[in-house]
Amino acid sequence: MKVAFGFKAHSGWAALVVLGNEAGELAVLDRRRIELVDESWAKQPYHAAEGLERQVARDLVKRGIEAVHRVALRELKAAVKRERARRNEVVACSVLVGAPMPDWNTDEILAVHFRMHKAEGALFQNALVRAAEKCKLKTLTVFEKELTAEVSSQLVTQIAALGKTVGPPWGKDQKDAALVAFMALHNR
Repeated sequence: MKVAFGFKAHSGWAALVVLGNEAGELAVLDRRRIELVDESWAKQPYHAAEGLERQVARDLVKRGIEAVHRVALRELKAAVKRERARRNEVVACSVLVGAPMPDWNTDEILAVHFRMHKAEGALFQNALVRAAEKCKLKTLTVFEKELTAEVSSQLVTQIAALGKTVGPPWGKDQKDAALVAFMALHNR
């Protein structure tokens, strides 16, 4: 079966939904929480660097970003492997993203607290996008603020109903991840 991944990222983790189309019916083949950090400080690398000497802070942030990208790639490769073991073909991946970030450097981000939050939010989204691209998956990014404008109310209802077939958890994260997986599956 052809399947697509949908991701809704948070600091340190993401909701993953694997969606396929089986005999014309949508099917959730997997849904899980994937961890995107190996060390707890990497959930918020900019916050961890706050107040440190400038070069030490830059080095810590760089290590944190590299670690997140490494873990995201490892987890995406594992997800692809699971689907191949089920004899499914992963044809696309979609990630919900926030508004693009200005081109701030690490010092500029660390100078303003709200920028640290924005940078950390973008970090996990960007790591998933980059990992999908490295896995050679067709990759679609969907702006969170535009998600409901991109899909019909009928599709939203259909995705919500899928929760009854898979059971909990089927909250907003899973529904949004399923919506973007649907978009990736049908926009390839």
